[in-house]
Amino acid sequence: MSRVAAIDCGTNSIRLLIADINGENFQELNREMEIVRLGQGVDATGAFDPEAIERTLAATRKFSEIIASKGVEKIRFCATSATRDASNRAIFIDGVREILGIEPEVIPGTEEAELSFIGATKVLTHAEKPFLVVDIGGGSTEFVLGGESVDFAKSVNIGCVRMSERHFKKAPPPALAIQQAINDIDAAIAEAAYVVPIKESKTLIAVAGTATTVAAAALGLSEYDRHAIHLSRIPTHKVLEVAQMFQLMDRNEIAALGYMHPGRVDVIAAGSLVLARVMLATGATEFVASETDILDGMAWSLSQAQE
Repeated sequence: MSRVAAIDCGTNSIRLLIADINGENFQELNREMEIVRLGQGVDATGAFDPEAIERTLAATRKFSEIIASKGVEKIRFCATSATRDASNRAIFIDGVREILGIEPEVIPGTEEAELSFIGATKVLTHAEKPFLVVDIGGGSTEFVLGGESVDFAKSVNIGCVRMSERHFKKAPPPALAIQQAINDIDAAIAEAAYVVPIKESKTLIAVAGTATTVAAAALGLSEYDRHAIHLSRIPTHKVLEVAQMFQLMDRNEIAALGYMHPGRVDVIAAGSLVLARVMLATGATEFVASETDILDGMAWSLSQAQE
């Protein structure tokens, strides 16, 4: 048996998973998330804000204490879109290395996509293949198509934080801003579709906080319930309704929703629009919401590395 810890550091959040893995048996021990907005301003400036770095390192210190208390054998830290884009990433990477005592990885979008695919599909035994896994993050969105393994993968820069900072500077956003965001999103989806045959999937799986929050809204949950959300099937027409609902709400109205994480309040309108445009572009009639994602894929990769 392997006890492993995976830390996924994205543009909006940093997340920790500790699990025991024995062969094909996976037992989750801890799953933590902190909204740190590491990618604050990176789309505009190309560099990390010092305060964003400190917020993220503070969360990493907290995670380090949890890891130390659990007798973890191996740790993997992966940073994604914002860190790929930031010119001053070395300051952040050095800080993580000092805290955790391991070498942090800044992984390319293709590897991010592959890890998300593994995490989302490893235990999905009652769904039709091929799968299209869509991971809407803060800085980028990954598209990955495959059956038993990955056949095609592409990462494009249309994450919820990036689109919010670029287009949705007010809530509710004006009609022109929405149309400009749609143009931006559709162009990126077309770029992905040039590499990944997104219309060929039999099952569309959407992972990460944007997709699961949209699922919570579509299911009419009064509070966030990951067990109710996981593997729920959300029709396309509900995704479009939810996306439009968020576009018409102000910040206070969104924040008052019982299932809404405070760190997603100002990015969910843009994130849900990305998901809506993906649904239309793929022609899918529904998506499967998955609470397992890149974190789980990272944990599986650590277990396999120890075998």
